[in-house]
Amino acid sequence: MFHCFKEIEAYILDQKIKKRLVLANAQDEDTLSAVVMAAKRGVIEPVLIGIPEKIADLLEKMGEDRNAYEIIEEADERKAGMLACQMVKDGKADMPMKGLMQTATFMRCILDKERYGFVPDGALLSQATVMEFQDRMMIVTDCAVNVTPDYNDKLKLIKNAVRLAGALHIECPKVAVVCALETVNPKMPSTVDAALLAKACDRGQIRGCIVDGPFGLDNAISQEAARCKGIHSPVAGKPDILLMPDLCAGNIFTKSIHYFANIVSSGTLCGTTVPVVMTSRTDSPEDKYYSILTAIMQCM
Repeated sequence: MFHCFKEIEAYILDQKIKKRLVLANAQDEDTLSAVVMAAKRGVIEPVLIGIPEKIADLLEKMGEDRNAYEIIEEADERKAGMLACQMVKDGKADMPMKGLMQTATFMRCILDKERYGFVPDGALLSQATVMEFQDRMMIVTDCAVNVTPDYNDKLKLIKNAVRLAGALHIECPKVAVVCALETVNPKMPSTVDAALLAKACDRGQIRGCIVDGPFGLDNAISQEAARCKGIHSPVAGKPDILLMPDLCAGNIFTKSIHYFANIVSSGTLCGTTVPVVMTSRTDSPEDKYYSILTAIMQCM
């Protein structure tokens, strides 16, 4: 089990295996900075797709030799995304990464089953945020893809997050189903979903993890808050995964940890056959670098 991203980086370097990352529309300073950082630290071999002159200018600004990087010319952002995905499909790269392009454009490439097949039939594409919290790694989902997941969607969100947890060496992760409060209220469907998910886990319908809820955010992450509410659960106060009730809650939560608490984090897509690096425009170069590390762990 890792306690921080630095430990993940050390583990990857110890394996002595570089993964090939292809950045679509690479003329984005923060994202390119993260890719350069990853290349210099020896964890990836980068391929940069986009407008060569702009990419070269940014590399020069960073003190880098543009001739040390493979650059492929493609000015159209949609075609750049398609080319990145095609390279991964053809085995010429291990993972695509979103650069300076609309999220919707990148997502359309990832979701193109006929061309690339990155999302298997029956799978649910989801997003997860991995963050350092209380001397350990915690996963939060979904913060960017599924707007109002129902019970069946949440089953798949848990499955995706548990798979990611396994890639991060978290065994039998504890899943806290987060709601606005910790009691079941029929007027709040998310609390009903939480109770059903907990019972399904109790009966062995959800495997490889421990699921409990509903929890308020306070008693999900604080054992003291859980004790004050009289909650006795192996999950309360020590979850590995926080399952958010909807995208609004997840998105606000992840932006809050960034702007209010300066917690370092990474973002990744789950439910795909290949790791996909899709970061937010609000992510720092450091967070984007950690997203690359997270993606590498998913294909080791």
